[in-house]
Amino acid sequence: MAQGIPDEVIMNTSLIKELADVAKDMALQQGILMRIQETPNSSELVTYAPFTLFPTPVPKAVFLQALAVQTHYNTLVDKISQDPDFLEEALASTIAVDDFTARLFRIHQQILTEGRSQSIVLGVNRSDYMLDQTDNGSSSLKQIEINTFAASFGGLTSRTPDVHRQILKMAGRLEESQRILDNNPAAGLARAVAKAWELYGSERAIVMFLVEESQRNIFDQRCIEYELWKRNIPTKRKRFDDVCETGSLDQDKRLFVDGQEVAVVYFRNGYMPQNYPSEKTWEARLMMERSLAVKCPDISTHLAGTKKVQQVLAKPGVLEKFFPDKPQVVEQIRATFTGLYTLDIGPEGDKTVAMALAAPDQFVLKPQREGGGNNIYGSEICQVLQGVKESTERTAYILMDKIHPAPVQNYLLRRDAPLQISNCLSELGAFGVYVRQGKDTVMNDCVGHLLRTKSSEHSDGGVAAGVAVLDNPLLF
Repeated sequence: MAQGIPDEVIMNTSLIKELADVAKDMALQQGILMRIQETPNSSELVTYAPFTLFPTPVPKAVFLQALAVQTHYNTLVDKISQDPDFLEEALASTIAVDDFTARLFRIHQQILTEGRSQSIVLGVNRSDYMLDQTDNGSSSLKQIEINTFAASFGGLTSRTPDVHRQILKMAGRLEESQRILDNNPAAGLARAVAKAWELYGSERAIVMFLVEESQRNIFDQRCIEYELWKRNIPTKRKRFDDVCETGSLDQDKRLFVDGQEVAVVYFRNGYMPQNYPSEKTWEARLMMERSLAVKCPDISTHLAGTKKVQQVLAKPGVLEKFFPDKPQVVEQIRATFTGLYTLDIGPEGDKTVAMALAAPDQFVLKPQREGGGNNIYGSEICQVLQGVKESTERTAYILMDKIHPAPVQNYLLRRDAPLQISNCLSELGAFGVYVRQGKDTVMNDCVGHLLRTKSSEHSDGGVAAGVAVLDNPLLF
């Protein structure tokens, strides 16, 4: 199966139908669930989270490379969050035109002025890659982005390996079934949250999951909650409205929400402008940032995950500032970079605009937004850049080389979707966690992986955005 599904399996329509039925039933049985679109607040109406019928072949060398470099990315993100001069310089042009990033940056500046209340830092991130097909047919690992805020699917992806093992066995592929790796990011993510909670030092204090009003992907988050409850660590799900209405700080800056002390704020909401519908919401974010609670992420780490920072890191000599005596680490990180280009006003930005307009299909235009479905491709790049090329508004974006992975045939299993073969592209993510207390790094680990696959007809979008589906790597 190094080249995907064997022809004799693809051509056997009755077998494919049987395998799909078994896979869906097993997904439901294993708890690979999402609430359905029509009733996102009802736990009584659920379906299986979308996933591939077969695992996708991934070269073992690049898979191991993604896992190995993750602890260095953890360190890099943490170092950036502690370097206010770098953040200010990197984001200067962006905050001049992007109001959302500017508001986050103002909170960051206020915290710096007041002094951080909490020396414990908790990082949960996921670095995402595609495998760029080289001329000789091999693949190289190229980073798409690093998510420092609400990195999802660590829970559901831990439930999928058994499904793919079963399907391969039923398809007569026993040897391949034994090459599906165990994977439990949820346990690793919970371990890091638990360490931060322990260091906070109050058994009565809770871990607060700050969540959206409607959450189809609740079961993914519940996996982490239940891992914490196994350790007798209490968790509560709260919304921004709850913090606005019942949140307060005492004289020691301890955060209380609905009368309960909060040890850790685990943000699963707050990364998009629409998450802040009112001034009160922004005030709630500031209150949480000012508090003694451990924030995941804190405001500086949130800013460290912006697209503009990603682009600045790719400039010559920048990584060396963060790892001055570790050339091998610099080399490992830089090996995963693809071309990233500034759109700042000036000759360099002008050159980027001209390059993009001349060959738009070779690039991706990226705004400072998270959550999937925001990137701009092809002729749309020309439309956007023609409108802003003479304006400072163009600095709200960065330009990135388009990565060209090799397509693989697979079946994407979705509720109410026809069972049909698709040409698919995959994205590999590595989950990283770190905990720092003052200057001491207490934990720095890679805790698992995530493979997401989508039909090649879609340029952008994740599982939560309704485009990609869950998958597993079949190493070869």
